[in-house]
Amino acid sequence: MRCLVCGTNLTSTEKPSRPTKPVQGSRIPEITLTLPAALGFLTLFIAIGALMVYFAQRQPAQAEALTPTPSITATLTITPSAIPATPTVTITIEPSPTPLTYNVVSGDTCSSIAFAFGVSIQSIVLLNDLPAACDALFVGQSLLIPHPTPTPTPLPTATLSEAEATRIACGEIEYIVQENDTLSSISLNYAVSITTLKEYNGLVSDTVQSGQPIKIPLCQRAATPGPSPTATSPPPYPAPSLLLPPDGAPFTLADATVTLQWAAVGTLRENEAYAVTVLDITDGKDRKIVEYLADTKYIVPSSFRPNDTRPHVFRWWVITVRQTGTDDDGNPIWEPAGASSLQRDFTWVGVVAATTPTP
Repeated sequence: MRCLVCGTNLTSTEKPSRPTKPVQGSRIPEITLTLPAALGFLTLFIAIGALMVYFAQRQPAQAEALTPTPSITATLTITPSAIPATPTVTITIEPSPTPLTYNVVSGDTCSSIAFAFGVSIQSIVLLNDLPAACDALFVGQSLLIPHPTPTPTPLPTATLSEAEATRIACGEIEYIVQENDTLSSISLNYAVSITTLKEYNGLVSDTVQSGQPIKIPLCQRAATPGPSPTATSPPPYPAPSLLLPPDGAPFTLADATVTLQWAAVGTLRENEAYAVTVLDITDGKDRKIVEYLADTKYIVPSSFRPNDTRPHVFRWWVITVRQTGTDDDGNPIWEPAGASSLQRDFTWVGVVAATTPTP
């Protein structure tokens, strides 16, 4: 047989060889298991696989929970140095001084004890747990007295300049400009030149206004005798003219209050007022009202109304007064600054008379 493509003779003249015996390899040993043993091994494999899956799922959570937080440990390296270390300043808190003990005697009060020991009343109250009014002391009571707080040393005051020292050494008084006052009249009244007053008070003109304070330098007054540096008082005021109510006017139960009016005598100063006096003639001179007003009207309060059934006669008048000072209790002291007005009367009925029922 010849190949149609390449022309090679494909027919072999050699005799076919005898088939050789197939080569057999070594056989794998066979294991024979019974059915119960096979089922046991299968169950074991399934259990091992389940445990491996279970531990695989828990491993991230346990790793996260058990992961230790790294702590930074600073390693101190001591390098020897020739410069000695700076000593540490230790602040020692000194204990407060032990309070004093005082036994209360007859006549003692918290204020007298505090004054005697130079402490405040509040410190005694707080230290001894006393009432705020500190009015429960008794003879023989033991009180703890705190040590007085040391008074700090005052700071040195600033040194005055030459101009300020001269100004203080000169001495001055303050005058309040009144109505119709001029800088010229003030200059004549205090014997100080207009130029000096303007320079001393920083004025740029000769015009002054009512109520304006003017400082008078006493050391720059003229040597010639002049008017007194004290401001002169105004002349006495005329008697006020009473307007309402007319003399003898009656007031009944319908009138809860009574209004008194009078005419002004002029422009009053800050220390001047009208003194209004209302006197109950029926009850005597002990029952009266005195009020000091800047107005020209006064309303008699309903509390001054009679409390019986009789019609009472009231007398009233007005006088201009001026305050000259204050008493020990701080109340103003008034003196007449003019003539008193005429006196007028009015009647006022109190309560309704009780009637006896007819049987």
